[in-house]
Amino acid sequence: MRILLFLATNLAVILVASFTLQLLGVDSYLAQNGIQYGSLLAFAAVFGFAGAIISLLMSKPMAKWSTRARVIDSPKTPAERWLVETIAELAKNAGIGMPEVAIFPASQSNAFATGWNRNSALVAVSEGLLQRFNKDEIRAVLGHEIGHVANGDMVTLALIQGVVNTFVIFASRVIGSLVDRVVFRNENGHGFGFFAVSIVAEIVLGILASTIVFWFSRRREFRADIAGAQLAGRSAMISALARLKQESEVPDQMPDTLQAFGINRGARGGLSALFMTHPPLDVRIQALQSAKL
Repeated sequence: MRILLFLATNLAVILVASFTLQLLGVDSYLAQNGIQYGSLLAFAAVFGFAGAIISLLMSKPMAKWSTRARVIDSPKTPAERWLVETIAELAKNAGIGMPEVAIFPASQSNAFATGWNRNSALVAVSEGLLQRFNKDEIRAVLGHEIGHVANGDMVTLALIQGVVNTFVIFASRVIGSLVDRVVFRNENGHGFGFFAVSIVAEIVLGILASTIVFWFSRRREFRADIAGAQLAGRSAMISALARLKQESEVPDQMPDTLQAFGINRGARGGLSALFMTHPPLDVRIQALQSAKL
């Protein structure tokens, strides 16, 4: 969930910035005497990393808004009190600041953590997860999410996204300029062809380049599983993953949408596997069983 929200926000920020800069004539200025690759690369890096940083800073409020998460400022029930105290204990053991704790309305078992740094994070769980998982399994899920925060996954993700954005902005404008000159025969600056092609190329390249971010996400899941096992116990973490696998095999329990840990039902093959944010559950369970803690 946090990965898809981050990518969607990032793409929106980059596209809005591109429209604005083209309307202001920045692209035309860069190409007054032919495309200047050095200047274009610097321009792409500045706005690429700016877009990633803005997306990172927006990650927590965007997650609250999109999931309708209710932040627990003052626990009102024993279950809420246990949740807050458990997260506080896990955060202390992981060496991070106390995150905001939230519950969001969803019948599926789901959880996520996000935030711009390890001492200003949000950990949220679904009502369905709290209802169906036992306390040891919930603790393991929370440990997994705390692990993402402690490992600095969102910050590292933003840096990787900044590099990806730089490539996308640079390549889309090179393609737009080439098509504008070769196909539309525009030799005087940039015309409508450049504007249209560069925007389309930016969207297409942005989607394709997201496979790099998805690959990073899959690799970090193994580390977060280990963190969850270290904080809550290996058996509890394996039990939580097994419970998720069991739910994933029941269509009504887990439809083909992102669920707890961003899991989709079953493993995918071919090109679709490149767009998975998480490894298959069987692989994660096997990796955790053989991991040295």
